[in-house]
Amino acid sequence: MGTPELISPRSPRVAAARRLARRNFRSKERRFIAEGPQAVREAVAHRTGGEPALTELFTTPEAAERYPDLVAAARAGGARVHTASAEVLADVSQTVTPQGLVGVCRFLDSPFEEIAAARPRLVAVLANVRDPGNAGTVLRCADAAGADAVVLTDASVDLYNPKAVRASVGSVFHLPVAVGVPVERVVSGLREAGLRILAADGAGERDLDGELDAGTMGGPTAWIFGNEAWGLPEETRALADAAVRVPIHGKAESLNLATAAAVCLYASARAQRASGGCRSVTFS
Repeated sequence: MGTPELISPRSPRVAAARRLARRNFRSKERRFIAEGPQAVREAVAHRTGGEPALTELFTTPEAAERYPDLVAAARAGGARVHTASAEVLADVSQTVTPQGLVGVCRFLDSPFEEIAAARPRLVAVLANVRDPGNAGTVLRCADAAGADAVVLTDASVDLYNPKAVRASVGSVFHLPVAVGVPVERVVSGLREAGLRILAADGAGERDLDGELDAGTMGGPTAWIFGNEAWGLPEETRALADAAVRVPIHGKAESLNLATAAAVCLYASARAQRASGGCRSVTFS
């Protein structure tokens, strides 16, 4: 077999994928970019609205040789596969060191009403989280902790920001996510579904260790996480049933958002699974 013909950098398909770096084009097309073998693998396996999540795949010749099964699965799932140079991949992906695979995917978000109606037991709510890396990392933590859903309020970053998708490391495909929901509606809907609403706050009147010792963490819970720089607004804290702080036992001034979210979500997950087991953890 000869060397596959490379798609031109001036191709309309390349131009269309490149435009997805901008939020207004993502919203108009309801498409986003997923980069790297892990994200593309998850996209190939995922279906949204009864259709495959992955619609197009751009791959370098080297990546196509390295991941032949993945490229074949993408093609078998109905995605258009384009062979492109590393320069084109870098242009489409907007990263300095792309991994040779860039997918174009359908939007994945779920209606908030469906999430609440499913009566989830553990939900992460991102309120006023503006940093896409933080949003994606919290989504990954929620996935790892076994959360049932994530909700991004209307004051938070775009779920489909390329940096957020990369930071999720494929977890964006794993659990239901609602976007653009006013925080008041999130709180009222989850409370009606039977969840206790906890605001994660470094100045919270309650201590996470104390809540665990008191046995109050085993029920259905929604954690609200705020902006890393200025935390949760007072009006958002007031919506919660309690504001809970992660205790600092050493000399650190504070924890970053993703670390605090991981501690809170795993505390709830452990309390909820007290009589069961858990999966092993791997690090990357």
